[in-house]
Amino acid sequence: MLFATEPPNPAFNPVLVHDSVMLRRGTITDYPAWLALREESRAHLTAWEESWTTEQATLSAFKRRLRTYERDARRGGGLSLLVFRLKDNALAGGATLTNIRYGASRSGILGYWIGAPYTRRGYGAAAVAAMKIHAFERLGLNRLVAACQPENIASQKLLEGSGFAREGLARDYLKINGGWRDHFIYALTAADYGKTGPSPS
Repeated sequence: MLFATEPPNPAFNPVLVHDSVMLRRGTITDYPAWLALREESRAHLTAWEESWTTEQATLSAFKRRLRTYERDARRGGGLSLLVFRLKDNALAGGATLTNIRYGASRSGILGYWIGAPYTRRGYGAAAVAAMKIHAFERLGLNRLVAACQPENIASQKLLEGSGFAREGLARDYLKINGGWRDHFIYALTAADYGKTGPSPS
C-alpha cells in the first residue's frame, strides 16, 4: 500500500495553499488526471523536459515514481508535490524540491511544470511562491537553486518575478528532448527572502 506510513518530519508531507493553488503529495488516484494532463501538454513540455517514453507514462511507472518520492520524503532528501487549481481541484502541474542538503549547505533545487491549459494564469508563480515559503520557513533551507534554458523566456520571467537572481550559465547542464542543453542558473537565498517575505496571498 502506498503511503502506509507517514514520514517522520511532517514538513515532508505538507499541504500547501497559496493564492490560486494547493500543493500536496500525489496518490495513485491522481494517475488518470496526471496522464491526461501530461498527454495534453506533450507538445508544450517537450522542449523543456527530458525525453519521455511510452513506458514512463504507464500506471506501473507512476506507482514506482510515487514510491521513489515517498522514499525521498522519508529521508528528508526531496519533496515532490502536485499542483491543483484551488477553486475546482483541477490538476495543473507539479513542483519539486530535490537534492535537499543540510549541514553547511542547507540548499535544494527547485523544479516545476505547468500543464498547457493552465499556463500564463499565475498558477506557476503561485506554486513557486508556496514552495519557497515552505523551503525557508518550514524546512529551514538557506538557498534555492533553479535552472531554465535560455529559450524559456516565460520561466525566466517567472523566476525573476519570484525574487530569484540569475547567477550564470551552465553549459550542457541537462539532457533535454534528446540533447544536452545549456541552462541559466538562478538562486534565491534566505537573506533575499527575508528582505521581501512571502509573496502576497
